[in-house]
Amino acid sequence: MRMLITRPEPDAQATRERLAALEIEAEIAPLMTRQTLGANVPRPEGFAALALTSTNALRALEDLGALDGLRGIPVFAVGDRTAHEARKLGFAQVTAADGTLDSLATSIALARLEGPVLYPAGRHLSGDLAGALAPHGLMVITVPVYEMVAETRLPDPVRPGLIAGRYGAVLLYSRRTAEIFTTLVADLIAPRERPNLPVICLSENVAQPLLGAHFTRVVLADHPSEEAMLAVTLAFAREQTGS
Repeated sequence: MRMLITRPEPDAQATRERLAALEIEAEIAPLMTRQTLGANVPRPEGFAALALTSTNALRALEDLGALDGLRGIPVFAVGDRTAHEARKLGFAQVTAADGTLDSLATSIALARLEGPVLYPAGRHLSGDLAGALAPHGLMVITVPVYEMVAETRLPDPVRPGLIAGRYGAVLLYSRRTAEIFTTLVADLIAPRERPNLPVICLSENVAQPLLGAHFTRVVLADHPSEEAMLAVTLAFAREQTGS
């Protein structure tokens, strides 16, 4: 069974390799590309913590040469994977939330910080961390450091594969990716054919745009993490192949 991975690089290749280790073949069609913005990252003095909702923020900070000054600040990461990447880059005080923005906000609120939180983020925010922490008396300074630019066309090798039904499932990791996917396949897959294509989604929020576009064969991960996505993909592949 061949899967289609839609997440950006370098994460797409990492997922492909992990699926290969599970004996699942996959092709890559990144639907967004990260671009680092020319941001002015504030000096670390005065900030009580750094909030991270994506490894892309870490990559952008590295591109901007801003990591050295920030490594002494406690980090609150949205999940284990982002926390792992932060530790690899030299952050010593790292707390991982449970994979959602709500759990990140709760983790930060429970820390009872004395000072504002620096939030290097993407230009397109999927949630309002500042709004979530305001009732707790915490100020969040949001600095857009990267932008995920949507692709305007699927790769040529992938288009005929989708038309021919070559993929056992499409893996989708973010709501915005799901929205882009539905737009790019609008002229490739007729609405009556869309229920035949399984879509494996990180969460219900990711799945919502797909349901509205008639992709109704939705498989959800048990938890918003890469490990859960791999687990549900393996289980789905085994169920379909009878292995």
